[in-house]
Amino acid sequence: MDSSSSQNPTDKDNAAQLLNQTLSVHDLYDNLDLTCNPDGSVTRKPSRRPLRSTSPDLSHPTPVLSKDVTINESNHTWARIFLPRHALEEESSSSNAPLPLIVFYCGGGFVKLSAATTVCHDLCFNISSQLSAVVVSLNYRLAPEHRLPAAYDDAVELLYWISNTNDEWLSQHADFTKVFIMGSSSGGNMAYHVGLRVAAAGVDQFKPLKINGLILHYPFFGGAKRSESELRLMNCHVLPPRVSDLLWELSLPIGADRDHEYCNPTVGDGPKLLEKIKSLGWKVLLSTCDGDVAFDRQIEIANMMEEKGIKVERRIVMGDYHGDEALDLPKQQKFIIALKDFIFSSIAQLSN
Repeated sequence: MDSSSSQNPTDKDNAAQLLNQTLSVHDLYDNLDLTCNPDGSVTRKPSRRPLRSTSPDLSHPTPVLSKDVTINESNHTWARIFLPRHALEEESSSSNAPLPLIVFYCGGGFVKLSAATTVCHDLCFNISSQLSAVVVSLNYRLAPEHRLPAAYDDAVELLYWISNTNDEWLSQHADFTKVFIMGSSSGGNMAYHVGLRVAAAGVDQFKPLKINGLILHYPFFGGAKRSESELRLMNCHVLPPRVSDLLWELSLPIGADRDHEYCNPTVGDGPKLLEKIKSLGWKVLLSTCDGDVAFDRQIEIANMMEEKGIKVERRIVMGDYHGDEALDLPKQQKFIIALKDFIFSSIAQLSN
């Protein structure tokens, strides 16, 4: 467990507390760079975070190449593939072994961000570079235009696409026996639910892919009753519960509350399906912090998985807030080191 000493509230924290006490509905939408329209739809404002373009060939002086591929033309879903440069440079070498494959789902509360958003692109770029792995990052449909389970459907469709693709970057350089499903924030929620769906459907449907484990990075969960971490972080300057509530209101099926199984992992068929995940031998990495509004939910699901016999590695950083590792490079570097240890130790155990 990573830890750092808790700091006293700063002027910034105090200002955030006063602000959150008076947030209006308009303010909540503005916090998410959204405008609420009279018909219930939303208009997305120009993002405060720019988009990254791809570097698809060796003419680009970059350690990681990237390109976008269409997944479902009718649904306008696509994925960004990250490939370490050395894989193409050493294409004719007999020592050019296939690389682990990480299937990644980005965050954004199901309503914003994309695989091209700077923080999402850069995290995948750095993971691909430092782990020498192929990363496939999905750009899925967003709510409220496409409420859950649309994102889950897109996420599972990506696995089917990968298992059947003739894309050379994947067919020639990705090791389909060393696959990990990973997501950050709402993407972490997606990784969990995709794991349940794959386990329920049967892994044979996704051959030749062999999934080794799940990586839940700040996974976004909730519930109708306030948890201790939600009450403690009611005036958090990063993701206060009122903003989290709005994200769930926009993304859950119409009429559903936060005790829907998409939000609350302790209800529905999820707990039973965890037994199938246990039988598959997958390991799970939970990486989060005590300043995450969903912290108690995350610990609850980790406990539930362990009770089912699933091996869960917990990495809890004290004193951080939700999403810090996406923006703070030194913190991100520590996470990537832990991620590397988890992935390669999991591969070693399965190969023994």
